[in-house]
Amino acid sequence: MSTSAAFLRAIALTEVTTQTGRAFDAQPQPVPWPKAYGGDTVAQSIAAALRTVGDDRALHSVHSTFLRGVDVTRPVRYEVEVIRDGRGFSTRHVRGHQHGKLAFMATASFHVPESFPDHAPPMPEVPLPEQLRSTADVLAGFEGDDIDYWSHGRSFDLRHVPGTVYIEIEGDRAPHQAVWVRSFDRLDDDPRTHQLAVAYVCDYTILEPMLRVLGLPWRTEGLVTASLDHAMWFHSPARADEWLLYAQESAGISDARGLGLGRFYTRDGRLVATVAQEGMIRPGRPL
Repeated sequence: MSTSAAFLRAIALTEVTTQTGRAFDAQPQPVPWPKAYGGDTVAQSIAAALRTVGDDRALHSVHSTFLRGVDVTRPVRYEVEVIRDGRGFSTRHVRGHQHGKLAFMATASFHVPESFPDHAPPMPEVPLPEQLRSTADVLAGFEGDDIDYWSHGRSFDLRHVPGTVYIEIEGDRAPHQAVWVRSFDRLDDDPRTHQLAVAYVCDYTILEPMLRVLGLPWRTEGLVTASLDHAMWFHSPARADEWLLYAQESAGISDARGLGLGRFYTRDGRLVATVAQEGMIRPGRPL
């Protein structure tokens, strides 16, 4: 059964008492690989920062660095430092510790909303989500822990254009793709929950345009990938339990690293968020 329980468990923080400031424990969610999913860590750090900011301001950007792989069997402690609270903006620095070592750090900025004219790049024209197969449909007939996770364990329904890169590269080996995303379950009405959902889901597929160009499906034997750093900007609110289009492209590949760019749009073409992420790609075989 597909649910959004993993996402909701990930952002369920427990505040802990420290001598240096506010801190929160969060449990990474199980994955079929040794280290935690990167979007899990990004969303948890944002959730911790949000706990320290007033309701009058909304998250508009977060810049993150992944320092060590996160062990899914143990909680991560996120320590939040208040950098600044101004009339229009607030800044927080978040450090994620596990096993006594710094594993992750992020800087989040919050802004009191203002009325202002909008401009955004247009949403690409792609088939509607109802015209596309779900991940579970694509992977029907295959077996494995990774198949179960991709099909049901990620809290979100993902539908690819022109096709997936799980078992093989479906469609052209072009440096771009789009993915319709929506949480399996209806979420609450708090706009912050939906920002956290967009942050959580953004890392699943951002490296796929590079994998597509290189001809490396996720099931390539010996393939190793890892998130290195991540930046995200939020432009307007949207519900993550309604279909969002995640348009992605490769901005370049070199030295076993790829840079992915992505934009989230509502179904009617409103820009919601922009993502930039660099990841390590080690293919496990000659290219």
